Amino acid sequence: MYNNFQLIWRYFKYRISALNGKGHGTHSPFVYTFIREVLNDKRKFYCYSGIEFVRRKMLEDKSTITVEDFGAGSKLNKTKERSVSAIAYSSLKPKKYAQLLFRMVNYYQPKTIIELGTSLGITSSYLASGNTNASVYTFEGSGAVAAKAKGNFSQLKLENITLTEGNFDTTLPARLKELNTIDFAFLDGNHRYEPTVRYFEQILSHSNDQTIIILDDIHWSKEMEEAWQYVQHHPQVTTTIDLFFIGIVFLRKEFKNKQLFVIQY
Repeated sequence: MYNNFQLIWRYFKYRISALNGKGHGTHSPFVYTFIREVLNDKRKFYCYSGIEFVRRKMLEDKSTITVEDFGAGSKLNKTKERSVSAIAYSSLKPKKYAQLLFRMVNYYQPKTIIELGTSLGITSSYLASGNTNASVYTFEGSGAVAAKAKGNFSQLKLENITLTEGNFDTTLPARLKELNTIDFAFLDGNHRYEPTVRYFEQILSHSNDQTIIILDDIHWSKEMEEAWQYVQHHPQVTTTIDLFFIGIVFLRKEFKNKQLFVIQY
């Protein structure tokens, strides 16, 4: 993981190089429409207040649980006690980006959605609310964290989420065998190069022309930047959008030339 100074420097370079967030200078009708209709949609959708209420409860919850962490910086099968509020503070996607994911699902209406890294279920809830007719398959390594997420899904009355517990290395391939195609995927489960690329390839093998894949924290570390570079230059990828904290991947074959956008958000 980069230190704070390194992250600030990378964010500064991103702001310098990024296109205007209003779509000016974007020579792609598809990306221009995405910026205007999705990225900059300021409406307050019906589900926002309920999900953000649950987020606040998690941020205030001082109870402790035992967490198994399989991601970057952890040691496999080691456990540790953490408060729910600490987990919420460190791992929940800020509402700016969680609500962007909601708007993307709401706009493009994917039917089958994969999320790697449930955490406490806030982003899962936004994904599931974006299209209540979709099936959301979310994966969490820690059973105790997954139990909290399930409680939040129940409170929000979300019935289109299937949560799978355990190591993604085994749970993701098993689930993918049951699914024909993935329409939308959010990868936020392991911030290392090899697992990120492997999960991306596994999702890609079940993709279609309309599939959208989101990678979280693409500038979080050198390994994640290398993984993002790999994804950008993959032959099946036709367009990417770098928003610094997340990277968006499109596979549409209608785009004849590869387009790599960096856009202010």
